[in-house]
Amino acid sequence: MKAFRGLLVSVALLLAGCQSVLMSPSGDLAVQQRNLIITSTVLMLLIIVPVIVLTLLFAWHFRASNKKATYDPDWDHSTILELLIWAAPLLIIIALGAITWVSTHKLDPYRPLERVAAHRPMPAGARPLQVNVVALDWKWLFIYPEQGIATVNELAAPVDRPIQFKITASSVMNSFFIPALAGQIYAMPGMETQLQAVINAPGEFQGFSANYSGHGFSGMHFLFHGVSEEGFAQWVQKAKAGGGDLSREAYVKLAQPSENDPVTYYATVEPGLYRAILTKCVDPESPSCMTRMDLSPHETSDSGVMLQPASTRGMAAMADHPHSD
Repeated sequence: MKAFRGLLVSVALLLAGCQSVLMSPSGDLAVQQRNLIITSTVLMLLIIVPVIVLTLLFAWHFRASNKKATYDPDWDHSTILELLIWAAPLLIIIALGAITWVSTHKLDPYRPLERVAAHRPMPAGARPLQVNVVALDWKWLFIYPEQGIATVNELAAPVDRPIQFKITASSVMNSFFIPALAGQIYAMPGMETQLQAVINAPGEFQGFSANYSGHGFSGMHFLFHGVSEEGFAQWVQKAKAGGGDLSREAYVKLAQPSENDPVTYYATVEPGLYRAILTKCVDPESPSCMTRMDLSPHETSDSGVMLQPASTRGMAAMADHPHSD
């Protein structure tokens, strides 16, 4: 008994360091993903729990010392048992398949949001906040094209306003993850992924890289601030008042590998910088620059696909979702 209590105490101590943010998120998309996890788990437990219970029950009932148990060595078939054994898992699989199909489309990160929260549809004409995300070694760069600012390792957005993230990377594959907001989205050099999300509660939330990307990976953390519209305007003014200029030259220095970088603000951002990062054309003379790539049908818009030369445009695209810089 003492050993059992010691085991419980050890498990409790280990679990004390865990965070429950995935099960109590503050963003509607993360809430729907949480509900999907719970629903799927409950459906699977409908099979797992009875099987475990019946296994233990049969072992106890048919133990050697139980003289009341009927011994029937010639028994080999039961239609009722066969129906239960096969029908129950089949129904669970059908239910899981239907839920997965619907949720895959409903929770598509590229899909514009249809609601702010449960029972709160998205207001007509609501414009999402645009944020361009660049995963660097080993820090995060956030560019706000409408506000004309950029930040390193700090992100902010108004509560209940939809956010459209456009995500890429400078060198290696990474993963953009704010557990309280939504699921992780990969960031890849030369490609752009997207995430449509909304935060429904004010506060400070942890964000980080969920994909190992080298020596400084463990320091790729940032703060996401959910604030009011007035608070967001003040935050933007703070960045403009105390920030520098993010030119191409400044970006080249920023992109150099470094660890545990402090929060940095940029009051201005050189026009077209994000697209230059995406197309690897920060240095137009670089051999990896994609300016000669075929970006038809719209040369001036980001297509959300893997950028590629005209000779290879038959290759599979990254995505078919249109978007603009």
